[in-house]
Amino acid sequence: MIRRIAALLLALLVAAPAATQPMQDGGRFVEIAAAPSTQPEIAAPHVVVWLPPGYDASRRRYGVVYMHDGQNLFFPARSNFNKVWAADKAALRLIRAGKVAPFIIVGIDQPGTARYRQYFPQFLYGPASPTLRAGFDRLAKGPITGDAYLRFIVTDLKPMIDRDYRTRPDPAHTTIIGSSMGGLISCYAFVQYPRVFGRAACVSTHWPLADPSDVGPFNAEVTALWHDYLAHKLGKPDGRRLWMDHGTATLDAAYEPYQRAIDADLTALGWREGRDFASHSYAGAAHEENAWAARLDDIFGWLLR
Repeated sequence: MIRRIAALLLALLVAAPAATQPMQDGGRFVEIAAAPSTQPEIAAPHVVVWLPPGYDASRRRYGVVYMHDGQNLFFPARSNFNKVWAADKAALRLIRAGKVAPFIIVGIDQPGTARYRQYFPQFLYGPASPTLRAGFDRLAKGPITGDAYLRFIVTDLKPMIDRDYRTRPDPAHTTIIGSSMGGLISCYAFVQYPRVFGRAACVSTHWPLADPSDVGPFNAEVTALWHDYLAHKLGKPDGRRLWMDHGTATLDAAYEPYQRAIDADLTALGWREGRDFASHSYAGAAHEENAWAARLDDIFGWLLR
């Protein structure tokens, strides 16, 4: 049990630059060594942009998918655990099959030990009880910066990407995706900035917010925090689309009761499953990059169809 919790915390808390490559059939990667940040709390992160095949030879505009934990998206040599989502490979399969239009991927590196506090949905911190906040603080080891991180994406990074690349900048063509704590901040971005992000994927989302061994298998206060937040902030679908999923093994085994409550909240707010949101359970899937890579075709395919 102790080893499992240690692995859990490592997954929650946890780079060599990618080389710029010429355009080939697999697309092209562009490295931004330090994307400028006007947010004092957010150090300029390393960003990798993947441009799909045909980008350089065309004049068309492309939707953009922003993804967290950029170290773990493309290159095993840069990854934290020597395994990756292989996001470019999933995109290529779907594009070549004609299931989605070509799109750009922007991978944003996570900040190491500051990951938990940067990916925490800050709006939920204040209403939490002192006991619950103490659990958050033990993992955060510093001030929560989720709001500043989203401001960085919305006011610094996205305008730069829209300026430097041929994008379709409207919400219907702007997607945000992450796993675990990255799933939390993706949900938070989707709710806080509906006029920016019209698509989001919350993968193996850490809905308990804290260590499941602290909050228990189904914490009523955590569930109430989510219920109140979504009731006051989510709004109607208005064409937006939200993907959520979890596995059933390792840390993901703690997520199902929370996911059922989130699904019920969305349904009560008028969101229709299958049209406005998707919620999937992957039997036997663990909380790790290989599992997320295995279902990324599903995620991209549903969100971007």
